[in-house]
Amino acid sequence: MKKFNFRKVLDGLTASSPGSGSSSSGNSGSGTGGGSIQPGGTAGILREEIQETLTSDYFQICKTVRHGFPYQPTALAFDPVQKILAIGTRTGAIRILGRPGVDCYCQHESGAAVLQLQFLINEGALVSASSDETLHLWNLRQKRPAILHSLKFNRERITYCHLPFQSKWLYVGTERGNTHIVNIESFILSGYVIMWNKAIELSTKTHPGPVVHLSDSPRDEGKLLIGYENGTVVLWDLKSKRAELRVYYDEAIHSIDWHHEGKQFMCSHSDGSLTLWNLKSPSRPFQTTIPHGKSQRDGRKPESCKPILKVEYKTCRNSEPFIIFSGGLAYDKACRRPSLTIMHGKSITVLEMDHPIVEFLTLCETPYPNEFQEPYAVVVLLEKDLIVVDLTQSNFPIFENPYPMDIHESPVTCTAYFADCPPDLILVLYSIGVKHKKQGYSNKEWPVSGGTWNIGAQTYPEIIITGHADGSIKFWDASAITLQMLYKLKTSKVFEKQKIGDGKQTSEIVEEDPYAVQMIYWCPESRIFCVAGVSAYVIVYKFSRHEITTEIVSLEVRLQYDVEDIITPEPETIPPFPDPSSQLPSSKSLSGSTNTIASEGVTKDSIPCLSVKTRPVRMPPGYQAELVVQLVWVDGEPPQQITSLTASSAYGIVAFGNCNGLAIVDFMQKTVLLSMGTIDLYRSSDPYQRQPRSPRKNKQFIADNFCMRGLSNFYPDLTKRIRTSYQSMTELTDSPVPLELERCKSPTSGFATRTPETAPGFYRNELSAVKQRNHHLPVKGSRKLSLPTDLKTDLDHVNGHCTSPTSQSCSSGKRLSSADVSKVNRWGPGRPPFRKAQSAACMEVSLPVTTEESRENSYNRSRSSSISSIDKDSKEAITSLYFMESFARKNDMTISPCLWVGTSLGMVLMISFNLPSTDEQRYTEPVLVSPSGTLLTLKGAVLTFSCMDRLGGLMHPPYEVWRDPNSLDDNEKGKKRKLVMNSPPSSQEMGDHQYAVVCSEKQAKVFSLPSQTCLYVHNITETSFILQAAVVVMCNSACLACFCANGHIMIMSLPSLRPMLDVNYLPLTDMRIARTFCFTNEGQALYLVSPTEIQRLTYSQEMCDNLQDMLGELFTPVETPEAQNRGFLKGLFGGSGQTFDREELFGEASAGKASKSLAQHIPGPGGIEGVKGAAGGVMGELTRARIALDERGQRLGELEEKTAGMMTSAEAFSKHAHELMLKYKDKKWYQF
Repeated sequence: MKKFNFRKVLDGLTASSPGSGSSSSGNSGSGTGGGSIQPGGTAGILREEIQETLTSDYFQICKTVRHGFPYQPTALAFDPVQKILAIGTRTGAIRILGRPGVDCYCQHESGAAVLQLQFLINEGALVSASSDETLHLWNLRQKRPAILHSLKFNRERITYCHLPFQSKWLYVGTERGNTHIVNIESFILSGYVIMWNKAIELSTKTHPGPVVHLSDSPRDEGKLLIGYENGTVVLWDLKSKRAELRVYYDEAIHSIDWHHEGKQFMCSHSDGSLTLWNLKSPSRPFQTTIPHGKSQRDGRKPESCKPILKVEYKTCRNSEPFIIFSGGLAYDKACRRPSLTIMHGKSITVLEMDHPIVEFLTLCETPYPNEFQEPYAVVVLLEKDLIVVDLTQSNFPIFENPYPMDIHESPVTCTAYFADCPPDLILVLYSIGVKHKKQGYSNKEWPVSGGTWNIGAQTYPEIIITGHADGSIKFWDASAITLQMLYKLKTSKVFEKQKIGDGKQTSEIVEEDPYAVQMIYWCPESRIFCVAGVSAYVIVYKFSRHEITTEIVSLEVRLQYDVEDIITPEPETIPPFPDPSSQLPSSKSLSGSTNTIASEGVTKDSIPCLSVKTRPVRMPPGYQAELVVQLVWVDGEPPQQITSLTASSAYGIVAFGNCNGLAIVDFMQKTVLLSMGTIDLYRSSDPYQRQPRSPRKNKQFIADNFCMRGLSNFYPDLTKRIRTSYQSMTELTDSPVPLELERCKSPTSGFATRTPETAPGFYRNELSAVKQRNHHLPVKGSRKLSLPTDLKTDLDHVNGHCTSPTSQSCSSGKRLSSADVSKVNRWGPGRPPFRKAQSAACMEVSLPVTTEESRENSYNRSRSSSISSIDKDSKEAITSLYFMESFARKNDMTISPCLWVGTSLGMVLMISFNLPSTDEQRYTEPVLVSPSGTLLTLKGAVLTFSCMDRLGGLMHPPYEVWRDPNSLDDNEKGKKRKLVMNSPPSSQEMGDHQYAVVCSEKQAKVFSLPSQTCLYVHNITETSFILQAAVVVMCNSACLACFCANGHIMIMSLPSLRPMLDVNYLPLTDMRIARTFCFTNEGQALYLVSPTEIQRLTYSQEMCDNLQDMLGELFTPVETPEAQNRGFLKGLFGGSGQTFDREELFGEASAGKASKSLAQHIPGPGGIEGVKGAAGGVMGELTRARIALDERGQRLGELEEKTAGMMTSAEAFSKHAHELMLKYKDKKWYQF
């Protein structure tokens, strides 16, 4: 444990006092930096010892669990005994699901798409076939599955696999039409091969096509049914090695399924027909139907329909069989949604789906194919959902899905993560949200119920909040690495619905997602919730248990930026901190502007983007809108998107900023306290020389030409991607794009966080890779921005160095003139040339030159030693806000409410408040607001603030203890506000009482207050930039967590900023990760890894050690159901399936060895050489051995009981037979 002594520094001393502590310099993987004590200031520092308890041993990075729907699913499998479900994806991932809490994610290293999955039923293993022609055997007898074996085919492509129940031989069909056989235990290819030219008739002149189906006959395991794509079906006798039966049909085959007796099978075809074949008459179908085809009047064949992609034929003992298939709809119903058809007897039920069907499976009571199947449910895997249909009820209801499969119900646009929340919050949110759940689900239990899961030792409450493109916000219970939705809030309900013909005011601004959530702020203690939307509005919510009907109060704020040029001074010319006495403590209070109705062709001014409901609105229990604040158009220019947001329940104030300035609103009195441009916040402290804009010309704008940067700015290809990129999943069956090409695209192409110009740590790398030829983008009046194809590709793949976001321009709503183009081209080599491309959506694309020199210069020339030159249209955005009780000015002796403001130029400003002293006055007396004149500087855009007391403890912002604003209890209404201030002590003694932690995209600094002395500075990175940073609590100590654009996750101790961890975790491959990455307390973090999935990780060593205990068990010892007694006659005449020995037929002794060039065996990391059973280790082996012995003893006991029962039955049969013989002994034949 290292001690740091802060000793008193006297005025005028040029050297530090003897014995003063200093921190050691540290190196990080992305840049070098070190902490240092810098003497200075006019106030002394109290002598205190801060003991930092955190060391590097406390930290380790590892993924914990993945939530959500598997992105781009391709395959589905179910173990009917273990009752677990597996889903394969196009990106090579496999998700294995059991009972709630049992959710496992594993990934093929190659990233090849999963073509098919096959469980080894009740064996704790899974076979996966990938598009890179490789078979993998996964061991599921451990909490994190591992690959035991792999077998890569070198000359043939895998098209279909089949593993018979309780068999160790896997049939593999290929594109060439051949069928190979693989030993599951050794994962070695057998020498037994069924060649396509042997299977078909010699007279056939055409190739039958790839193998599309393989299955053994339920009647005789020695017969293998092979289906070829061109309509040929062959029943192959494995013993005699010849075709016993051949069936031909003139339509392509998509799937085949047996009747359980093994005498009939059903095929689905490309013309929408179903054919039923009888083995006794293979010359033509026993029955042909086109379920959705229109019958012809003249008796001709019904019209062809769309292909039936899959059919399942399941029998029932006490009712008609179920025929279930997907597709097959008539072509004249082009607008009809994808459907699943269930035929049961004479009834036909069509279940329409919201998304295309990828795969479906019928769940049956028995795993044996030669018994009555008794189906009870159908699992339907859609491209964006997973549903299970209950077949036991006539109306076929669906089961309520216990998994969080609807995260992507509307595309996620922002996330927030809160660990160690107040314990009652989860129960409160759930009790409100459960009242709004959908009804009509099946009353039966979820059928996928396998595995076991314990809650584990880590039980502190965790909540995840997701904001969505449709304006909805979801609260999730994330405790104990699970995820369950608690409550859903729809922010769009405070606005009027846009009517067709009402004008283009909304659609022109944000296209089709005007309510998209851009930013959220939540205080769990006070339950104050604020939302910033893409249409430049902020909504303040309060939580109540009671329903109310009230009008929604709305305010309008005008933010304008009136500076055209900024000249950066040299670092030494930055003026010192101003004298507080020279500042005018004036309060600027601006009320909302009145609406000015603008007609077509007239300059819009003072008009908000959306219309708030003016009538009384019924608000159900939960979060209820308290206030709506909207930014308005200014002189024909649309309001810029909000880039920072914070609120304080203790002060009753909400603050937000954008690239124009800062707005502060009192949500208790419903008034605007401050609406000020960024440069006005500096007063005389502005370190930059700024030239005022020339007078504006009278501009006449057509509404179509104006639109603020819409939600398309969230997406890396700079097009309207909330739905278009999301629809790439629906193109799985519609477009013949190879899987390899699809994998080259960014699977998560499409999401970015704030606007490129203003977001702190924006992912500037996306533009640096654009080729020079793409600079000349067309400028048209269309609202939709169209980019060249190669530009979109480059934007999707983010590599190399990045340019700083503060060097990119902010949209001003103006087109690029020819003069501007010539001006850009005249820029010298010292400034990277930028060219703007704008559509009517006012979307700007800044395209820097791709030379290495220009990229490096973009870092070395800095405004606050980060960027030294910004193009003339650049604006200083408000990037970070933070309320706390602090010392507003240098050397203040008393604390006061303060708002810390960080800008995109690395400047830190402080706004002070003068609040009324009593609760009664707080609602009537005005709040005084004024910039304090405090000015601190960092490199790069400011990302986050935090505050520590003089003992090193983290100081939380003040808050008001929650009380129900609509309580029916008079005593509750009369209670005074209870505030928790967390304030440092005010003292007349000279000394520092507080430490402010500030982190920018380049460096972190710790300042001592009120002396404003910089105690520590750490240059986190020089060659990259920080995307997300947060001060978090870990083991009761504070630390600074950062996620860098080069993929590094870095942890630094506080206050010394010593590096604790630096891991190259995840290279930034798309904007979604950067936009949604967030840290929280107790070593937790998350990000949106795909449009449909949330990946959680931990940087806590303790949680990494305990993670194994928190994960669910996939495999549990379950006895395999006993096969039904076939009876004497069926055993005698039902076939020879019981005597078939695959080992004798496919083994090396009889079949020989397969060609080594045909397939290559690859031992897996979890192969039999390592761990063959469960998690591994001596204890695991002993446990498995004990379980195996128990199972063996139990089975022996059951066998003994069954043997005794059979003996009793045999004696009874003998007795009855003897009696029957005596009865008819003396009778003649004619007497019967």
